[in-house]
Amino acid sequence: MTNTRSMTRPAAGADRWFTVKSKIHAKLLNSLSPDQLKSLNKDGVREQVGNVVERLIAEESIPMTVTERERLIEEVLDEVFGLGPLEPLLKDPTISDILVNGFDNVYVERNGQLKETNVRFKDQAHVRMIIDRIVSNIGRRIDDSSPIVDARLDDGSRVCAVIPPLSLIGPVLSIRRFGKKLLSTEDLLKNETLTTGMLDYLSGCVEARLNVVISGGSGAGKTTMLNTLSRFIPEEERIVTIEDTAELQLQQGHVVRLETRPMNIEGAGTINQRDLVINALRMRPDRIIIGECRGPEALDMMQAMNTGHDGSMTTTHANSPRDAFSRLETMVMMASQHIPDKVIRQMLTSAIQIVVHTSRMIDGTRKVTGISEVGGVEGEQALMHDVFTFERTGLSPRGKVLGKFAATGYKPLTLGRLKSYGIHLAQSIFSEEYEIKDK
Repeated sequence: MTNTRSMTRPAAGADRWFTVKSKIHAKLLNSLSPDQLKSLNKDGVREQVGNVVERLIAEESIPMTVTERERLIEEVLDEVFGLGPLEPLLKDPTISDILVNGFDNVYVERNGQLKETNVRFKDQAHVRMIIDRIVSNIGRRIDDSSPIVDARLDDGSRVCAVIPPLSLIGPVLSIRRFGKKLLSTEDLLKNETLTTGMLDYLSGCVEARLNVVISGGSGAGKTTMLNTLSRFIPEEERIVTIEDTAELQLQQGHVVRLETRPMNIEGAGTINQRDLVINALRMRPDRIIIGECRGPEALDMMQAMNTGHDGSMTTTHANSPRDAFSRLETMVMMASQHIPDKVIRQMLTSAIQIVVHTSRMIDGTRKVTGISEVGGVEGEQALMHDVFTFERTGLSPRGKVLGKFAATGYKPLTLGRLKSYGIHLAQSIFSEEYEIKDK
C-alpha cells in the first residue's frame, strides 16, 4: 500500500508544522485563563488565534502562505475546542470508521474499504490528550488501573480507547460513526442489502410481534438492520432499549433509553446489561430491545421473551444463524449453570422465532445473507429452517460482489401468526430469486 503520509507531508515538514502549531497553542493558553476558555466558543476566539499566528510569524520570520495560515488557525482551534487532527475526519460524512493505531498511523473506512490517511499526531502524549478529553466529557476515566474505555461522542459516535500497558504501540483509538441520515428501507433495497420479498417478510414479523435476533460479524450492519426493522413497530407501543453504548436511533415517540454504567473510581457502582433487563421488566414495556446480547443478560432476555414481551429484538456476534442460536445457548448456560441443557434449548426455541444474519462483503457492501425460522427441538438439536439465503457467485472486474438472493421454498410456520395480525404476504415471495449483476 502506498504511504500517503510521506507523499503529502514530508516528515521534516510535519515536525516543523507541529512545532509552530504547539507554540501558537501554548501562547493562546497563556493569554487566556481556563474560565475564559470555557466561556468562549470556536468562533469567538478565532480572531485572537489569528492575532497570535500573525505575531509568531513576524517574530520568527516563518514563511507561510495565506492558505497555510488559515489552515494553521483552524488546526489550533481544533486542538483547543475539538479532537485535534481528527476534526477534519469527523466532519467528513463519507467516513464510517476512524482507526488511530498510534500517533502516526491513522486509517479510515469509506464505503466499507479501509484507507490509510495522511493524518498524524505530534506524539503519543498528543493522542493520550485527545483520549482524555473524550472520556472526561462523559465522566469516564482511563488510566493504568482502567486502560480500556468505551465512550460516546456528542454526535453519538461510539469510541473505544486502549492505552499502555495493554496496547504495545501507544494509545490507540477506534471511532465508529453513525451517519446523520438514517438509512431508509428504500436505501437498503437500492444498495441490494436485501430483496423486497425479504423486507416484506421481516416487516410482517416485527408487526406480528415475533421475537427477532440479528446476527453477524463486527461491522456487518447489525445495528443498521435493527434500526431499520424497529421502524415497523407501531407508534403507540412503549419500547425500552438497553445498550452498553447508546447507538440505536429509534423513531417512535414512546422510547425509554437505558445505558450501562462502568465502575467508578472506587471500584463500585457498576450497572450491567443484566441489571437493566431485570429493571426494564418493571417499567411496563411492550417491547425490550437490547443493542447487543453477549453475556448473562441472554437469560433474562429469553425469560422476558417467554413472559409476555413479544416482539423483542437483539443482536449478537455470530458467523451464521445457527451459530447465533448456539451462542445464545452458551450465554444462557453461563448465566445459570443449574438449568439442564435440554431445558435451555426448549426455552430458547420457544422465545426466538426469527434469526436474521448480516454480512459485510469483500467489496464493503452489507447484505442479509440468511433469514431463518426457529422451529422447535428435535433430539439434541434446535430445528432451524432457512427461509431466504444469499449465495455469492463471484467478483466482477470492478471488484463488485456478485450473487443471488433466493427463497428456499420453505413456507414459514410463522405465516399463521402474521395472518392473525391481518398481514397477508404473497406466496410468490417464498419461491423468488434475485440476482445481483455488475451494473
